[in-house]
Amino acid sequence: MCGILGIASNKPVAQQIYDGLTVLQHRGQDSAGIMTFRNHFHLKKGNGLVRDVFHTKNMMRLLGNVGIGHVRYPTAGGYDAGEAQPFFVNSPFGIALIHNGNLTNYDALKEEVSKKNIRYLNTTSDSELLLNVLANEILELGKKEITPELLFKAMESVFRRLKGSYAVIALIAGYGLLAFRDPYGIRPLCFGKRDADMFPEYMFSSESVALDTLGFEFMADVQPGEVYFIDNQRNVYNKQVVKRKWAPCIFEHVYLARPDSIIDDVSVYKTRLRLGESLAKKIKKMNLDIDVVVPVPDSSRSAALPLAQALGVKYREGLVKNRYVGRTFIMPGQEIRKKSIHYKLNAVPLELRKRNVLLVDDSIVRGNTSKKIVEMVRAAGARKVYFASTAPPLVNPCLYGVDMPSRKDFVANGLTTEEIAKFIGADKLIYQDEKELLSAAKRGNPKITNFCYACMGGKYPANDITEEMLNKAELSRGSAQESDEYFPHGEEDSKEDQMSLV
Repeated sequence: MCGILGIASNKPVAQQIYDGLTVLQHRGQDSAGIMTFRNHFHLKKGNGLVRDVFHTKNMMRLLGNVGIGHVRYPTAGGYDAGEAQPFFVNSPFGIALIHNGNLTNYDALKEEVSKKNIRYLNTTSDSELLLNVLANEILELGKKEITPELLFKAMESVFRRLKGSYAVIALIAGYGLLAFRDPYGIRPLCFGKRDADMFPEYMFSSESVALDTLGFEFMADVQPGEVYFIDNQRNVYNKQVVKRKWAPCIFEHVYLARPDSIIDDVSVYKTRLRLGESLAKKIKKMNLDIDVVVPVPDSSRSAALPLAQALGVKYREGLVKNRYVGRTFIMPGQEIRKKSIHYKLNAVPLELRKRNVLLVDDSIVRGNTSKKIVEMVRAAGARKVYFASTAPPLVNPCLYGVDMPSRKDFVANGLTTEEIAKFIGADKLIYQDEKELLSAAKRGNPKITNFCYACMGGKYPANDITEEMLNKAELSRGSAQESDEYFPHGEEDSKEDQMSLV
């Protein structure tokens, strides 16, 4: 999972991109990067949070009124700074690119690019591979100038060659911004406008909340299979290059996205409200003796409140989050996650002691966080601890850009709901029904008839995933997480990152 944004402005964009990336920080904490253009490309990227990577000295070198920015949590490639985005190629024209998603035909495409297109790849990142596919298809058309028609034509071939999920923003030297989204729209991408004195200013972002923060008016979601191009005169061109198939990721609404974002005309916040309401209906039928509903902060709050109201019981903040510890789900490596849980949350005994507590969380992945939280609440004096998940059981890895590495890591694989409850130490475990989850999101936009929920037992929408691919992905991701390639945040700038690219 990653966060991407691009801005075409009438004034320097470095600070604007920095501010936007801080808003998207929840989408990736491993690395961050910014590329701008004035006369030539200017780059700064490295491992760490946005605030750790960028400082006054390197921000001042990021010159130009147009640029792109990226925050990364790796699902393909390693953890070293060389895998950080943006990536850059000098031919044709000079193109820098950022990508959120995961290419499922990486191996075959890499061989094709290396042998047929004769292009060298410096990393194992599928984003660098995607960039080279784009560059090759533009080069193949043999034109000396970039035009919207040229890009739309090149994108026909790009869409044909790529499989998997991809939301992409590219910066073409001296020409403008290019943005596109895979035909299924699995990963989100939206478009906004801000009125200004000279020309209108435009922005692309993974989530609408970044548009709001920077004062851009939301204009549209980039549609699945659609391509946008904004030239230097701020003319906007867009075309539906391939047929839209619609299968956006349901987990964006459950956990990944901020609640104040709107994705494909669906309010994430309202979806989570509806998830709480539907869970309440299910729990009512169980006749559980519940004194208080307590959310596991932060992403379950929106669901926990209407759930408590529907049950007619108290809603209390019985767990307090340390905001200086990252999101455990997107931390690289299982051991890092386990250590983080203890420091991330603390119980409030006044709200828990001698009470029957219903804990509400967005989902249960490995079960480690849930188990520790139940232990914490019991230690604070709770009589009984019930646990509700606003999502159905997670059982399959995501090969479309979210780190769910191995089927054996999912606590729901091979265990009944009662056995999972015993594993996490809960007196009762309640999962959301699949039908109710999909309905909660579809009610926001009836035009979306299908979501990707392969991680919850549904089909992979592109029908591009084989058992061999699943096994290989699980093996490679597991190896990366167990290696020593992860560097702590805040390491010094590398020589490459200290200079502008010419």
